[in-house]
Amino acid sequence: MAAVGKVYLVGAGPGAQDLITLRGARILGEADVVLYDALVTDEMLDLCRQAVLISVGKRAGQRSADQSAINAQLVACASQYGRVVRLKGGDPMLFGRADEELTALEELGIEVEVVPGITTAVAAAAATKQPLTKRGVARSVAFFTSSTAPGHPDEPAIPSTDTLVQYMGGREAIATAQRLLDQGRRPETPVVVIDNVSRPDQHISRITLATLAHGLDARKGPVLVMLGEAMAARPNQPL
Repeated sequence: MAAVGKVYLVGAGPGAQDLITLRGARILGEADVVLYDALVTDEMLDLCRQAVLISVGKRAGQRSADQSAINAQLVACASQYGRVVRLKGGDPMLFGRADEELTALEELGIEVEVVPGITTAVAAAAATKQPLTKRGVARSVAFFTSSTAPGHPDEPAIPSTDTLVQYMGGREAIATAQRLLDQGRRPETPVVVIDNVSRPDQHISRITLATLAHGLDARKGPVLVMLGEAMAARPNQPL
């Protein structure tokens, strides 16, 4: 294969169009073809209407494009187009399958550039006005998910840090809460649940770990769970 194109792994951020970086927006505006995730919003795609748009959506628990098929599409597009964009929700390097795509492209000598994006946890902290760290209360943060590669059991271990942020936490709410209670976390530990971060249908819930152990109501978008003493509402903070 004579690869003539360059591939960009671009982070779209949490959803709102104006939360993509200037570099990411510029590269989208110059793209010949864009392969985009299911979590990428229509308003984000408005930045690249000049390009060929290919949906390679991947949603947890739903039928979606196989990662090896996405890798093959990226390689094929690099032989056809000059500027190929792989557009991912959040940041490409955090729960974004970037390792597999980088490896597939680099093995064939295809030039790749990674453009970072705002990861959902940081956007959620801003949306809720809830810092992930707090002097005297929380000095460590962990981002984690229980989902693993096909054929591998879900990871039961939970990081031991002051503030925990669980991506794709809706389906795992009960199991996560129970493990934390078993590890000695207080039932009254504050929890903030936010779905569809930065989008018009964003929804924020403030509960406790004990309540989380009973599960969450059905959610219609990606769910992020932030947990720890730093999640306590500040005095006079609007809820």
